[in-house]
Amino acid sequence: MTKEHHSHVCPWWAAYSFDNPLRNLIHNTNRILDPYLGSGMKAVDIGCGMGFFSIGMARLVGDEGTVHALDIQEKMLEIASKRAARKGLDSRIVFIQIEPDSLGPDRLGIESMVDFVLTFWVVHEVPDQDRLFSEIREMLKPGGSFLMTEPSFHVKRDQVDRSVEKAESAGLILVSRPKIRLCKSALFVKK
Repeated sequence: MTKEHHSHVCPWWAAYSFDNPLRNLIHNTNRILDPYLGSGMKAVDIGCGMGFFSIGMARLVGDEGTVHALDIQEKMLEIASKRAARKGLDSRIVFIQIEPDSLGPDRLGIESMVDFVLTFWVVHEVPDQDRLFSEIREMLKPGGSFLMTEPSFHVKRDQVDRSVEKAESAGLILVSRPKIRLCKSALFVKK
């Protein structure tokens, strides 16, 4: 990834502006994720940041489930790991630092095995969305779902529509556009 592309990634220190205790009032993880996750499931949080959604996902998958929390920034993963440990959920979450240009699902050992993938306010930061969606499709089990959300105050509808088209070109099927506060969202499944 070039330095130019890296500059589009939210720096770890800026995440405190939206990833704080008040966020649950706007983005209640149970309400957003409960339709897609249940006990014993395996999930991936791409661009997990400080772990807000990874921790919520870990609660929903229970002791038998697993969450792979992926981020390119080591500092984000350190903070997320500490937060998960404070909540007693760190044993359910695998924190993985990924390369900026590829998730590497085969390298991570998570291809074709997960029930759910989340990208929350992430896709607009990814320079190669075609590759991202292809790798997400590789990770998902048949019937698995992928929820993409983008910040409505930062990403325009036509940008989201182009991302949806790219996801569909990668073989993911758009099933709905869930209503989530401050977001433009799309839910896909893998057939």
